[in-house]
Amino acid sequence: MTLNDLTVNFSHLNRDSLLSDWEWLLEGKFLPILMSASGDAFVQHVENREVWWLDTGGAEFSKVAESPEQFNELLSDKEFVVECFAIQMVGDLIQSGKVLSNGQIYSLIQPWLLGGEYKISNINPTDIEVHFSLSGQIAKQVGRSES
Repeated sequence: MTLNDLTVNFSHLNRDSLLSDWEWLLEGKFLPILMSASGDAFVQHVENREVWWLDTGGAEFSKVAESPEQFNELLSDKEFVVECFAIQMVGDLIQSGKVLSNGQIYSLIQPWLLGGEYKISNINPTDIEVHFSLSGQIAKQVGRSES
């Protein structure tokens, strides 16, 4: 499985508004730079260029690199890719016939924050914008405002 299998193209979307339902968690102005097929985003701070990981399932936001260059180096680190890109889950979803179409990302039907599980029967391909909007709204509502 390659990084292309584990990421989705979102160039057709408005990067400025895609994470608007996550602004309550993001401190400062961030733009998405890479999206995992498993529903998370890597975002870059527009002022200091730091790269952060937005884990939408658990509403976690953590810095992964000081710069885009350092982030690119991380993408060749097997442990980092395994941790952040859910390789096994994506492979299992593809094998089960749940293949992403353009503009889709994998999303939990019942979110983890509402008791959902990371299992094939609870994950479906979903529109990227819908995924980030709903997951951000749910995370905010259940009070996951600490990072």
